[in-house]
Amino acid sequence: MPDALFAVPRLVGIYDSLEAERPDLEAYAAMIEEFGARQVLDVGCGTGTFACLLASRGVEVVGVDPARASLELARRKPGAERVRWVVGDATSLPELQVDLAVMTGNVAQVFVTDEDWAATLGGVRRALAPGGRFVFETRDPERKAWLGWNREQTYNEADIPGVGVVRNWTDLLDVSGSLVTFRGTYYFESDGATLTSDSTLRFRTREELEQSLAAAGFAVDEVRDAPDRPGLEFVFVTSAVEVVEVGEVGVQGVQEAR
Repeated sequence: MPDALFAVPRLVGIYDSLEAERPDLEAYAAMIEEFGARQVLDVGCGTGTFACLLASRGVEVVGVDPARASLELARRKPGAERVRWVVGDATSLPELQVDLAVMTGNVAQVFVTDEDWAATLGGVRRALAPGGRFVFETRDPERKAWLGWNREQTYNEADIPGVGVVRNWTDLLDVSGSLVTFRGTYYFESDGATLTSDSTLRFRTREELEQSLAAAGFAVDEVRDAPDRPGLEFVFVTSAVEVVEVGEVGVQGVQEAR
């Protein structure tokens, strides 16, 4: 189920205003240009900011997200008619053959179980053309980003046109191994309403990610630093490979699907 921030219309309506600064999106757009990708799958596209940005630059984009309210907002944005919007996730995609799939923000970390993560990787792998790339980011657990998730360090106040003043902050609720749960609180000054959105993220190590990617048919080409949060995240650049059976004993080998 999508978090309330992406599923409750009143919260969806303020999301873009609260996330106005997204320097990471230009960095991802530059990578898509670097790799010459012309067909892109945006997994967990949310309110469609990145998908519409790419479409405005002539890229053929499919945006998929399970939150209907977010996609309803995305469809109203300028240039949205050039994007193919899909309600769902990577496991329920129509037949695709894209050059590159991408997950920005915290998308890769919302898959908290190994089963869900493996299924998502499988769905992305099937959507890629031979030799296609999969690019995503995930926070480095050793940096313990959650230590800063408290009201004192996250408090924000924004005067949003047509909405009024909204105060928001984040509180850490629980850390259980690699699972971190936190709550976003949103106070609307116009009528005194307070809405909350709880989220749980999985913080996987680099080794865990590399193992899961290999099992799903991806070769890790490079792990870059996140331009908007240097030293805090891994940006994985991977390529689709083909898993083949060798001999009668079923030993698996991997070869580049290029």
